[in-house]
Amino acid sequence: MRIFLTGATGFIGSALVLELIKADHQVVGVTRSDAGAEALAAAGAEVYRGTLEDPEGLRDGAAKAEAVIHTAFDHDFSRFVENCEKDKRVIAALGAALAGSDRPLVITSGVGMGSPGHGQLAIEDVFNASHPNPRIASEMAGNALLDAGVNVSVVRLPQVHNPVKQGLISPLIEIAREKGVSAYVGEGRNRFSAGHLSDAARLYRLAVEKRQPGARYHAVGEEGVEMRAIAEALGRGLKLPVVSIAPEKAAEHFGWMAMFAPMDLPASSALTQARLGWHPTGPTLIADLDAMRYAD
Repeated sequence: MRIFLTGATGFIGSALVLELIKADHQVVGVTRSDAGAEALAAAGAEVYRGTLEDPEGLRDGAAKAEAVIHTAFDHDFSRFVENCEKDKRVIAALGAALAGSDRPLVITSGVGMGSPGHGQLAIEDVFNASHPNPRIASEMAGNALLDAGVNVSVVRLPQVHNPVKQGLISPLIEIAREKGVSAYVGEGRNRFSAGHLSDAARLYRLAVEKRQPGARYHAVGEEGVEMRAIAEALGRGLKLPVVSIAPEKAAEHFGWMAMFAPMDLPASSALTQARLGWHPTGPTLIADLDAMRYAD
């Protein structure tokens, strides 16, 4: 298929470009920079200039594709709510380009949207419409398109990792460096689900090939890694002491990350594995944190 891919030079998108090309798909990758264009061309993808701030421009690119995968997201968490609304507008524009056809659109969300409540296991067949995370806007936009007859499916992400980046854990590394300690909240028993980058890229490919309207998939390799174990791994890598932070002190210590640091977000991929024949094979989160070159 000729696949239009947003976020093609990002952490997940870069791996997905190679995964799609290896499977004999033609990739049209979106980038806003000259460096991104060079990287896409070197990987064998066609370059499309576009930005999240110009959803109509992205719509024009999607209109010429046989399928669309949307992985781009503005990760400036100081403007998180605004960026979630921006994602909603982009999804609406991409879907409009595919209206009246069976061409698939795969969008991105977080596994938390499948959790019935704090600490409860997120599963694919649950959509918590009252979830407080602003990222719910992405799935709401997908639901609206699905109701309009667009072939939309969702890949929900946990903390996607390799030895270079690890989702929300990467900011924790910078906070630990700044504070001189690697910290967790309370007893540190709250959990993040996790998935390796290579497994996530393979899942996106299988999702777009499956073309199943309304499907939700979880890119989860580990259902829940305790935050204390994560903090201990960062302490080892950074050679810093590991400490517990009282919940009332979390905002002072973690800053904007205080909204995420105490969250308990386990998630399952059992239904994804059964429905797609997808089975995660990548290293664990702690293995990647232990393999990370912290000096770099």
